[in-house]
Amino acid sequence: MATVSAPELEQFAAALANERFGPEARRGLPQAHEQYAARRRLPLVPFALWIDGRDFPSFYAALAERKVQGASGEIRLGGPVGRGPSWEFLFPFRRLVLREDGTGDLIPAEGGASRRAVVRWLLREHVRLAGGPSQAPDGAPLTPLPETFGTLLELVALCRSVPLVPLGLALLVYLPEERARYELDLVHNQLLADPRVGRLAVARRVARTARFSWGLDRQVGRGRTSLLAARCLELLAETHGLTAVELATIFGCSRELIDTGVEGLTGRGLVTLDRRTARYHVALEAFLPSSAGPTAPELAVHDPALRTSVQELLAAAESRATCPLCGAPIVHGRDRLVCDDCARTVGLG
Repeated sequence: MATVSAPELEQFAAALANERFGPEARRGLPQAHEQYAARRRLPLVPFALWIDGRDFPSFYAALAERKVQGASGEIRLGGPVGRGPSWEFLFPFRRLVLREDGTGDLIPAEGGASRRAVVRWLLREHVRLAGGPSQAPDGAPLTPLPETFGTLLELVALCRSVPLVPLGLALLVYLPEERARYELDLVHNQLLADPRVGRLAVARRVARTARFSWGLDRQVGRGRTSLLAARCLELLAETHGLTAVELATIFGCSRELIDTGVEGLTGRGLVTLDRRTARYHVALEAFLPSSAGPTAPELAVHDPALRTSVQELLAAAESRATCPLCGAPIVHGRDRLVCDDCARTVGLG
């Protein structure tokens, strides 16, 4: 797929926003495009989009077509899929079929039965076309957006209503027992490698349940956290702790920038810092609908290793969660993301 050039992106933005495409956004869009294109990323394979019964050369072409609502679609990967160390941290797939009810079918790269999943989208880097850019120079949001976590239908509606031009998206696929996260570069039409590739051992990744990841993604999707801080939070949630130096190595920035970004997370009770090991740890209980028993601050546990174990137990004991498809309560003790009725209906087992 061809790269979307700065003039092409500006032409699309003008058509999307019409009279709301002000001078400030018109000046800022080429700069944002240049900065985004220059940032370090490892592309894996190109992807093609099929939305509402039509093929599109880019996500921008689909947004420009007013008849397209994003009710259904399909993502198809080209090139060699699942080969080499660049695919570490990812589940290789060939196609992802998107359904109107928010579910999807993940078609494995090496054949075999498809895997039914709940699929959501998370807005990453973007440029707001009305009222200037959506983030300050330090990455902090200027004005919080509406929910930036939702179905393809909700994503399309958000881009048109704000309006905004997305540069990158996170594709979140909730399988029965875990969540897979894929990063899409919309400017170059590429699926990107996980930023941890070559910078963090795969053995340090900790698998989380789909339910826990749902709570984490909803927190990030509120649009009130800078991009760097949000990415740090996501990686911390999948490990037993990382230092600022390790995070800086993964994201290719300074330790001071990491400390600044994570400082806001600690102030909100989402992350803690163990000063003895210099490691940041995610507060697991913060991303659960509720927990069976006392929350972490009520536990007088001073041993970091023991505290982590207790948090893991609290995460496993979550209760009173609701189904993202129908809103019904989920029975305490179940790890599945959706309720039993919806699991049977959509084939999640």
